[in-house]
Amino acid sequence: MMKKKLWLGIGLTATLVGLWACGNKAADTADTETAAEKKEPQVVKIAAHLPTMVDIIKVAQKEMEKEGYDLQLVQVNDNQQYNELLQNKEVDANFAQHEPFMNKFNEEKKADLVAIQKIYNAKVGFYSKNVTDKKDIPEGSKVAIPSDESNEGRALAILDSEGIIKLKEGVGFNGTVKDVEENPKNLEWLTVDLLNLSETYDEKDVSLVYNYPAYIAKIGLTPKDALFLETNIDERFAIVLAAREDNQDTAEIKALKKAMTSDAVREFLEKEHGDTISVAF
Repeated sequence: MMKKKLWLGIGLTATLVGLWACGNKAADTADTETAAEKKEPQVVKIAAHLPTMVDIIKVAQKEMEKEGYDLQLVQVNDNQQYNELLQNKEVDANFAQHEPFMNKFNEEKKADLVAIQKIYNAKVGFYSKNVTDKKDIPEGSKVAIPSDESNEGRALAILDSEGIIKLKEGVGFNGTVKDVEENPKNLEWLTVDLLNLSETYDEKDVSLVYNYPAYIAKIGLTPKDALFLETNIDERFAIVLAAREDNQDTAEIKALKKAMTSDAVREFLEKEHGDTISVAF
């Protein structure tokens, strides 16, 4: 009888221990699941400044969420801050410029920014309030072009392709006003910061204004209003996603590149901005 009670006691103890272990295992599993649910997504910061770039980033944010990232926009208001923030590691990437402009920043600031992915080509060209045909451009009138070298060269190359001026042989998109060999209309060059170019549109003695869709939109114009647009597209001027040499191969930048080249972004570009840009990926 004593032997039977002893075995019953041992069995009951083993059962209780087993139940306790299972209960603890279930509790541990629940705690793990709760911790996973509470895990915060990894923050990735990206700088941009113009509406088109910002709109694209908002689409990419939803794609990044699927990969467990919180893509945060840092919006700036000029063409220097987004590169300075990236170089100073205050953001992880930026989306605001083409590669020649970025390379000029690298050269001047001894920076190490790198182009990760081309996203879109902007439809750039020249606008005029007073001229409806390029043959009627007034003698000696002013032409407003960007003051930075990379965009200046692009603007002059367009004028060259339209037969309005002639650049030195071989300079292509790298030309400056010093490379203008023939200027039959004796045009005067007015170099202006990109941010302020659209303001010259209303000036009486300015016959032509070079601009990007995002900037010219500020005064209610679109590429459809241009006197002429760039026809020889150079992919070097595609707007790029940029990072730094030290983070270009990280998981978060790879995820960002995937998000920025997603079907969702492509569809958004084609549907919402098809009149002003073309997809470059």
